[in-house]
Amino acid sequence: MEEEKVLEVASLAGHIQLENGAEISRVEETMERISTHYGVDTGNFFVLSNGIFATGNAGYAKVEFIPFKGAQLERVVAVNQVSRDIAKNELTLEEAKDKLLSIRAMKPKPIWEQILGSAVGSAGFCAIFGGSLLDSAAAFVVGALLWTFVAFVSAPHLSKIIGNILGGFVGTVLCLIFHRLGFGESLGNMIVGSLIPLIPGVAFTNGIRDIAGEDYIAGATRLMDALMVFFCIAAGVVLSFMIWALFAGSVPVVNGTEPDPFMGRLLCQAFAAFVGTLGFAVLFGVPRKNYVETAVVATVGWISYMVLNLYTGLGVVGATLFATIVVAMLSYWFARFFRTPQTIFLITGIFPMIPGGGIFWTVFFFVSRRVGPAAHSGAMALAVTLAIVLGIVLVSALPRRLFGKKRP
Repeated sequence: MEEEKVLEVASLAGHIQLENGAEISRVEETMERISTHYGVDTGNFFVLSNGIFATGNAGYAKVEFIPFKGAQLERVVAVNQVSRDIAKNELTLEEAKDKLLSIRAMKPKPIWEQILGSAVGSAGFCAIFGGSLLDSAAAFVVGALLWTFVAFVSAPHLSKIIGNILGGFVGTVLCLIFHRLGFGESLGNMIVGSLIPLIPGVAFTNGIRDIAGEDYIAGATRLMDALMVFFCIAAGVVLSFMIWALFAGSVPVVNGTEPDPFMGRLLCQAFAAFVGTLGFAVLFGVPRKNYVETAVVATVGWISYMVLNLYTGLGVVGATLFATIVVAMLSYWFARFFRTPQTIFLITGIFPMIPGGGIFWTVFFFVSRRVGPAAHSGAMALAVTLAIVLGIVLVSALPRRLFGKKRP
């Protein structure tokens, strides 16, 4: 009976982490740490991207289907702290269970804060992708309106597929209207910046990390899920163009993003990366006390990428590789210093370099039957993704003593 209680608590901890954006290795490690501390060395845990299998010697067996509900990294951090307290003998089994249940019941960030985060994130990443000040201002407004739709309509009432199709549709229609009114210069910049809150950054990053950790099934599953979201968003954009053409008489033409010379300066890019990451720290559910630290990691990573891409012969892929190494190392050091899971720093730090825009344009061009641009964008997005995987693998292979003896 005692073994069953321990395994139930370990499974609860793993359930909370998995459904809120933790990587597979962290979930397994947390469950094993809890069960071992309470004297159960016979527990066996097998974690997939959307499920946990737990067994014990006393006939205990449990299989849970755990769909990803959206990133709430604050809960991952809280569970991590509970496991630390357990390791220090500060919690009894019942106290640990009560704390985990209270973490599971934690409310996400207020909707107004999420809407503001979406607006700020859209504006910042619109500038990162090359948008002008006016494009970023339009993306700020559309990002706020889009997340209002997500919070009150899509998330509570629609499936993931329909929600992302309609999200892409709503965001694009708003961009088309603002562009027609003169509020915004480059339609491509406005669209990709405004729709960036819909991009499954956590699923995509964790998929890359799972593959880097040789968990190929979970990694491939998460990446396929992310690609499905990209496809739905692009389908919504194409649908909005088709309906727009019925009323305007012509189909809008976009060929990707168009870099603005002023916003392309390093200082502007640094500011955009910092502000944009702050916005996504809110959407990813990062603890408020870590907003600034996550934005610093992302800014250092993005500036490293910009400098290497502009002033060396490495090109986009090489610059991404070395910038990923910088972000991964900073994430480990920050995690050790602030005693916070490395996950929150790596996910937010890598996010500016994730080829979300490239994948979006690949799918968009493919859905629009423009094979040439789709192939070009797809090849570059794949190369960048492989560079991120390699960067994470290289840092993971470094001796742990460089970052601290224990994993935060």
